[in-house]
Amino acid sequence: MAVRRRGGAHRGGAPLGARIARLSEGGAAPPRVVPNDRLPQLPELVNNVIGYQWQATVLSVGALTLVSLAVGWLIARRILQPLHRITATAQRLSLSTLHERIALSGPKDELKELADTFDAMLDRLERSVEGQQRFIANASHELRTPLAVQRAAIEIGLPEDVGEIRDTLLRHNRRAENLIDALLVLARAEHGLDNRSPVALDQVVRRVLAEKDADGVIVTVRAEPFVVDGDPVLLNRLVTNLLDNAVRYNHPGGTVEVTLSHGALTVRNTGPHVPRERFGDLFKPFRRLHTTPGQGAGLGLSIVAAIAKAHGADVRANPNPGGGLELVVVFARSEDASPAGGTAE
Repeated sequence: MAVRRRGGAHRGGAPLGARIARLSEGGAAPPRVVPNDRLPQLPELVNNVIGYQWQATVLSVGALTLVSLAVGWLIARRILQPLHRITATAQRLSLSTLHERIALSGPKDELKELADTFDAMLDRLERSVEGQQRFIANASHELRTPLAVQRAAIEIGLPEDVGEIRDTLLRHNRRAENLIDALLVLARAEHGLDNRSPVALDQVVRRVLAEKDADGVIVTVRAEPFVVDGDPVLLNRLVTNLLDNAVRYNHPGGTVEVTLSHGALTVRNTGPHVPRERFGDLFKPFRRLHTTPGQGAGLGLSIVAAIAKAHGADVRANPNPGGGLELVVVFARSEDASPAGGTAE
């Protein structure tokens, strides 16, 4: 039994000697040949894999970029929103809107501290302006009353045959009253406009010209219908001051041309030459370029500039070739008023 296991057939097959003989007689079996067209091309496969990876990488990077931009925009907007609110409030502020506050809510961070500091500054500024307005109102009342009493005493107590002293006192009294009125108008114009209404500027111009004494100066007017959204009293004062300045600083027999066209009010006069380097002093308070009899206090054009600024208008001055000035006030057209509407107070 043992001999049979060593020399017998191989488990599950032919005897080992027979198999070796067959292999030696017939040779090794040839390998199986696969056609070339059925073999995968290695470079093409590598290129396909690399291309797929590039496409996946580009799509992933693009998606991540878009997501990053969106998240960054949202975060930046949330961070910068308080700054935009502070900036918008600061841009809206004027003497007539000092009651506005930022009132920023949120965590106690640097932006909240900045907004609270800004609001505290506005509180102090508003109290200061209110105190100034109360002082102006009280001072005007306290100064106008004695001047009115003084004028009445001069007119009643001094007869007309006392000579020039009566006229001199009345002239100085009137000048003091005009100065106080001018200062009040200047303070009111610099404060801004609390209430606005449509004003027919062309009617204001014609009314002022009808009431003005030309004093030997030829005045011509050409006014197109135009409506300004503003204060009728201040606009009347603006036109009055422009015309007063053009008549006062003129020569006998001179001319004054008043034109209102396309929102531009132009007052052109003949008169003394004004050096260009002095143009900067025209709109400053208490500045006079020439000394004339019965001159004002030097507030006329500064009041014009303040009233124009309160109405969002621009003022400029140009010299005339033959002497005199051309003063131009350019208004913005009212959006809610028609050219034929408005008041002319």
